[in-house]
Amino acid sequence: MAPAPSAAPSEPIESAEPPAAVAAPEPRLQAAETVRVRLSKLDELIKLMGEVVSSHARMRERLADIHALERSVAASLGDGAAQGLRQFARLLKDDVQAQEALMDELHDKTLLMRMLPLAIVLEPAARLVRELARSVGKQVECSIAGTEIELDRQLIDKLSDPIIHLIRNAIDHGIELPAARAAAVKPAQGRLRLSARQDGGWVVIEVADDGGGIPVAAVREKAVKKGLLSAEKAAALTDQEAIDLIFLPGFSTSSIITDLSGRGVGMDVVRQTVLDELQGAVGIETRPGQGTTFSLRLPMSLAMMRVLLVQAHGLPWGFTAQHVVELQRVPAQALMQVAERQVVIVRNEFVPVVPLAELLRVPAPAAPAGGPGVQERHPGLLLVVLQVRSEKIAVQVDGLLDERDMVIKPLPPHLRKLPLVSGMVITGRNEMVNVLHAPALLEQARRLRGQGVQAGAAAHASTTPYRVLVVDDSLNTREIEKDVLQAYGYHVTLAEDGVDGLRKAMEGEFDAILTDVEMPHMDGFTLTARLREEDRYRDTPIVIITSREKEEDKRRGMQVGADAYIVKGDFDQNNLVETLRALLG
Repeated sequence: MAPAPSAAPSEPIESAEPPAAVAAPEPRLQAAETVRVRLSKLDELIKLMGEVVSSHARMRERLADIHALERSVAASLGDGAAQGLRQFARLLKDDVQAQEALMDELHDKTLLMRMLPLAIVLEPAARLVRELARSVGKQVECSIAGTEIELDRQLIDKLSDPIIHLIRNAIDHGIELPAARAAAVKPAQGRLRLSARQDGGWVVIEVADDGGGIPVAAVREKAVKKGLLSAEKAAALTDQEAIDLIFLPGFSTSSIITDLSGRGVGMDVVRQTVLDELQGAVGIETRPGQGTTFSLRLPMSLAMMRVLLVQAHGLPWGFTAQHVVELQRVPAQALMQVAERQVVIVRNEFVPVVPLAELLRVPAPAAPAGGPGVQERHPGLLLVVLQVRSEKIAVQVDGLLDERDMVIKPLPPHLRKLPLVSGMVITGRNEMVNVLHAPALLEQARRLRGQGVQAGAAAHASTTPYRVLVVDDSLNTREIEKDVLQAYGYHVTLAEDGVDGLRKAMEGEFDAILTDVEMPHMDGFTLTARLREEDRYRDTPIVIITSREKEEDKRRGMQVGADAYIVKGDFDQNNLVETLRALLG
């Protein structure tokens, strides 16, 4: 027999010893990384935490009381007697500040527990688009962005209905049928975009379509047919004022209300929800043939908000800081009388000035009220500049009281119909203070301004209805100049920048043009030069109204073809009217 083959040299030689036994792992329980908590318990925790932070204001008041006591003791018994009290006040101040920092951090982290991504609202809404579009025979592509941005669950819960309302209206009466889009040289498939972005302490949610836009002429016509406005008042409305009519209850430009709803049906519900329940604002931008964008501007949380406390006629009032642009103290001579109202120039634009007590119809106190905590009086007027969307108003107050994060409590049921008040806060002295609703204040000021303009129009009405185009990127400046001109009988059309002004000038016929200089897309100098190139505007009076007062700017204005150059700081409505009369005469 052949001998057995020997083992290959590369193969290992097995050891005779058995391998060592591997120790068995010690059994352990896997700890869960999440804990389920009922939402009601979480809401109670956040509410309680907010109350703790808010009540900490009382500690600051006690600290102020100790400082007052220290000054009193020093005045009566001497500085040495107050030394121990002063040291105690210093230590208490350090303790109060340290505790405040810890509580603020604890409250912020507690709020994060209730923040949810907008994907919870936007993604289900986007899935509805194809089904809704198919039901009305349209093709719509939907895109979403910003779903990772987070909002308080209180806001998320109330946001779904307004978003769905806007989507239904965009599909039903915003985006055209494929045949109509083909006739307008558009893709057969419409586009709907849901997006969110953070803007400071706000979250802006936009629902934008590329449809035909809101028919402004049809809105005016429907308002007249429904008896909401006279034909004269409807014609005098600016495009933005006419567009805002769609927020009236039951208003719709559609002749047929479909299963989805016409543009305008339910818009009053959207506006009421956003303004009253979510403490936000609604904006609309529309361009004929290019589409419409609805913007919802919302605070990130309603649990606690920054509040500015002021005083007017001896009473405290509050403003949420999101609507406060700036505080200004101006001399009384800085106010100008324009269109029966007082205005002040802020950042190159006219801003109406209204005393807060006048807006609220608060009677003057019987005797001057200083109130604890009011700052020392200074010469001049103290103005709180509020902004809602692109509109501003300067509210005159008597003094500042405080500014801090506070819990805004809802009004009791019998007071929830008050449009000017959005809630209440409690100060460190256990005072209940009304928090004013900035959008409602601007609406109130607009009504007061309209009454003043109507009163002045009767005295200055002109028999020659000249057509004037006003071009300015500031909504406030456009509105104030419109009020001045309408009071003297002019028919006014507004444009929001140089490009918009040039387009409207080419589409219509105007007897005179007023323009600002500093505007996006096209400035006033370029607009004037472009208009002078057109035969029909070669001799039309063009007046530049700007804050630029350098001689080189005035020379450039005349070089491009302006007939007059008015500096806003020297603005006088009589001068403007006389200048127009001379140029048109």
